[in-house]
Amino acid sequence: MMDLVSADSHVVEAAEVFTGLAEKFGDEAPRIMDTEDEVDAIVIPKRGLRGTGAGRLGLAGLRLRDGAKLVRRPGRKPEVDDLTDPAIVDILKQGYGGLREGIRSGAKRHLDQDADGIALELLYPGFFGLFSLPNVELLVACQKNYNDWVFDYATEAMGRLEGLAAIPLQDPIAGLAELQRAIDKGFKGVCIPCTSPAEQPYFEACYDPIWALAQEAGIPVSMHVGCNAYVPPQLRPPTPDPLVAYAGSAAAIQRTLVELICRGVAAKFPKLNFVVSEFNAGWLAHWLDRLDQGVSRENRFGRGPFLTERPLEIWHRQFYTTIEDDRAAILTRDILGIDNMMWGADYPHSDSTWPCSRDVLGELMADVPAAEARKITHDNVVRLYGLE
Repeated sequence: MMDLVSADSHVVEAAEVFTGLAEKFGDEAPRIMDTEDEVDAIVIPKRGLRGTGAGRLGLAGLRLRDGAKLVRRPGRKPEVDDLTDPAIVDILKQGYGGLREGIRSGAKRHLDQDADGIALELLYPGFFGLFSLPNVELLVACQKNYNDWVFDYATEAMGRLEGLAAIPLQDPIAGLAELQRAIDKGFKGVCIPCTSPAEQPYFEACYDPIWALAQEAGIPVSMHVGCNAYVPPQLRPPTPDPLVAYAGSAAAIQRTLVELICRGVAAKFPKLNFVVSEFNAGWLAHWLDRLDQGVSRENRFGRGPFLTERPLEIWHRQFYTTIEDDRAAILTRDILGIDNMMWGADYPHSDSTWPCSRDVLGELMADVPAAEARKITHDNVVRLYGLE
């Protein structure tokens, strides 16, 4: 497992991603600034002077700091660092300056990859709010900035990084234009909100030109946990419980999968590939079986969706999922499809397996045939994104 390919890693956005936005959009626009609690934080002043600092977005990188002690259960990623640790606090106060060089610079990312035995990484945003800005004109401008920046960041890595372009589907016309621009620049994949806009589900005809272009270009379309479209306040839980939100994160993608699998998108575009990223997959085998039963019930009741294929058949043909240290997914890999599963390090986020990925995978897949393990950790992502 010395040539691991991570299908799910991240960046920490530099200040250039937000250049010019405040001048045009005022306090609605994200920008980098210091707050009372964070240094070099991404802040949207209209929502209050709070934000997530660069140090927290790159938290996993602190695991190799002097004096650090990794705590890890067999087959599991390292435990998250204690943010009250004085050593951590001091580093976080440095903002970007406290990040590892391999996080700040695409040209130096190889240092962190080599520390973990990773040959190549697919890059998702670190700032998930990139997908949920309610001002659509601002959202489009911010994603264009991001795409230009992440493309340059990945290019510096000389073939060991591939950025995924953000596509603003809240405005399908702008989304189509940005998808074409991403293809023209040379992106190998794109990322869309993991939840469709509340008033415009993904099976609406307005998205068909986007699906058609992605299919024609052979561009996989990814949906990453936390990258939700804007949710109106009346649809949000009044007092969200962080444990419910974390443990139940798969609920966010389930509606989207029904839209894509059962409402005609996959059937209309049978060569278009979708990636369900960082939702893990141990739940999927049962959920797809439950969805199959639901389709049968609705057909018998005369309400549709009248699919000619079973949901699992559509999944096997067009859908991929990423995992980190998900033993339940490994145990159900024959159901989900060994060719449909990819591993991701999630570096440098706090849920990352870095810098123990080889050990984690060795323990997680101790009883998995070598050829199957290689598919999950290398071959599937290379084939899907045409990385050879």
